[in-house]
Amino acid sequence: MRGEVLHYDEDQGFGFITGADGNRYTFTRENLRRETAMTNGTAVEFQPGGGQARDVFSIAGLAASPPVGALPPAAALTRAGNAPAAGAPRPQHFGRFSEPAESTGLWSYFRRGVTQNYFNFAGRARRKEYWSYCLFWTIALLAVIGIGVFADVETGNLDSAEMPAVTIGLFVVFLLATVLPSLGMTVRRLHDIGLSGWLYLLILVPTIGSLIILVFALIPTQARENQWGPVPAGVRT
Repeated sequence: MRGEVLHYDEDQGFGFITGADGNRYTFTRENLRRETAMTNGTAVEFQPGGGQARDVFSIAGLAASPPVGALPPAAALTRAGNAPAAGAPRPQHFGRFSEPAESTGLWSYFRRGVTQNYFNFAGRARRKEYWSYCLFWTIALLAVIGIGVFADVETGNLDSAEMPAVTIGLFVVFLLATVLPSLGMTVRRLHDIGLSGWLYLLILVPTIGSLIILVFALIPTQARENQWGPVPAGVRT
C-alpha cells in the first residue's frame, strides 16, 4: 500500500504513516526496508497489518518528474495551455498523491471499527468515532435480539418452560464477535485523551470502574499530537 509519512522521530525510531485507505499506521526503525531519511510528507510503500506498517520504503525517488523530452508521445503535452494531447492519457504523478479523504460519518466509523480496525489497538479514536461505534453496536444488538425472539416465538420456545435458546445463542455469538473491536475502540479512545490503554482494566472494578471509563469516553480529544499518533481526522485544532 502507498502512504505518506506524517511524523518520524529519528532519535526514538518511531513514526506514523497515513495510508491510501485513509487509516493511520505506526512504524519503527525496524520496519524500514532500508535506513533512509523519513521526513514529514515522504511518500512510501508499506505492508499494513494490525495498525502497523511493515516493510516500509521510500518512493520519493519516483517523485521527480522526467524531462519533457523523455515523456512518451501519448503523454506529451500540447504547447497551448499545457493540456494533454487529444486521446492521450493523463500523466501519473508519483510522490505526493491524492488519497481518498477519510470519512467522518457515523456509519463509516462503525464500519471501519468492525472491519479495518477489528484488531487495532494502536492509534487514536476521537469522541465521535467512539460514540458512533457504540450507537450502531447497540442498534445491531437490538436487531440480533429481535431476530432471536422472533425465532423462539416461531419455534414455541417462549410458550414452554424451555430457555429461549435461539435468542441466547445469537446474543452470545454477537458479543464474542464484537469483543475485540469494542476493546480496541475503547483503548484507542483512551489514547486519544493521552492515557494508556491499560486503564481499561479499571472496568474490572465493580460499579465504579464502568463509570470511570464512561467519564474518560466523554473527555474531548487532545488537540495536539501525542505518543499514540496525530490528531484524528475531523478534529479542529
